[in-house]
Amino acid sequence: MTDLIRMGKKAVTAKYELQNLSTELKNKVLADAAKILLEDTTYLLSQNDIDIREAEDAGMHPGMVDRLRLTKERIKDISRGIEQVIELTDPIGEILETIKRPNDLLIKKVRVPIGVIGIFYESRPNVTADAFSLCFKTGNVVILKGGSDALHSNTAITNSIRKALSENNISPDCIQLIESTDRETAKAFMKLSDYVDLLIPRGGAGLIRTVKENSTIPVIETGTGNCHIYVDDEANLEKLIPILINAKTQRIGVCNACESMVIHKSIALKALPLISEALKKYNVEIRGDEEVIKILPDAVKATEEDFGSEYLDLIISIKVVDSIKEAIDHINFYNTKHSESIITENKEHAEKFLREIDAACVYVNASTRFTDGFMFGFGAEIGISTQKIHARGPMGLNELTSYKYLIYGNGQIRE
Repeated sequence: MTDLIRMGKKAVTAKYELQNLSTELKNKVLADAAKILLEDTTYLLSQNDIDIREAEDAGMHPGMVDRLRLTKERIKDISRGIEQVIELTDPIGEILETIKRPNDLLIKKVRVPIGVIGIFYESRPNVTADAFSLCFKTGNVVILKGGSDALHSNTAITNSIRKALSENNISPDCIQLIESTDRETAKAFMKLSDYVDLLIPRGGAGLIRTVKENSTIPVIETGTGNCHIYVDDEANLEKLIPILINAKTQRIGVCNACESMVIHKSIALKALPLISEALKKYNVEIRGDEEVIKILPDAVKATEEDFGSEYLDLIISIKVVDSIKEAIDHINFYNTKHSESIITENKEHAEKFLREIDAACVYVNASTRFTDGFMFGFGAEIGISTQKIHARGPMGLNELTSYKYLIYGNGQIRE
């Protein structure tokens, strides 16, 4: 705990230095960090090799090992990602609103950094650089707690970034990495409310739940996605199949992949065989309710748990419903407030779905895979928020800021 408090104090000191940096200087540091990461490729790969060997020796799933792996090309992508952040508009100092009061008080609402942001994340070493670049651009100090499986990789990337800060005479404590891997340290970090202004967990449901249950710091939930596609009674099935295949199979281990389908009974007999045939080509297992089993005898009988599962696998649950109201009720009960889509040619049904579905992103005739900061035109993102307060949906630069009011007077007093 003593080490964490020391880190917290360093972060608070660094945030007051960082909030005074110009956009030009912040961009220069980011450019230098991108360059140094490329120069340090051999060092980064050597440290990543240690993580890979330990993961393979521990029997980690090959898909997870791949998420952990760095290559020369992936390091180039990390560097390019930082360069892309440089091109984004710096939101700090933006005047959001100006109010002139009858007594001549001038009030300006101005965008400012949040302060110190703590981020929990799993496996992917690229998050270390992504989180830093986004936080630094918005004037925020970041304290990182990565997974133990990526410790050597995360430490190496952090060291390269700290080198860029030091070379520009800026506190390297603008980024700090918690190297301890024990659970008690992680839980203690969640209590560091005297120094950390916001926690963002990036990972699976277990990680997010742990942070929510233990943190005394405000938390923004990101990541968990039980995303649905609803096939309306007026759906165009030629549109449905490519959308479904993209949403379910393009990348199965991401939070915006489709995990569940809901189908109107009047179109189920026609749609389900087409859906089954298309999904079989990608080895996707269907878990359906009784109505699905009647039409697709080879499907697996779905359990209650299936309808609420984020599989992150080649599995999909399917439910047949009697109406769009039942579809909306089912989705709102089982979803994780992430991304939902309706396939329909009926404008009234589309508008009802858009209006009544409780989720960050709601689509009509499109894949849920578009829920992404880059796809939305925000540039890079820190994650997908599935809650409603402070941020919702893809979190870009603006979502990593707060605001304050600046009030200009000339002697006014309140009577």
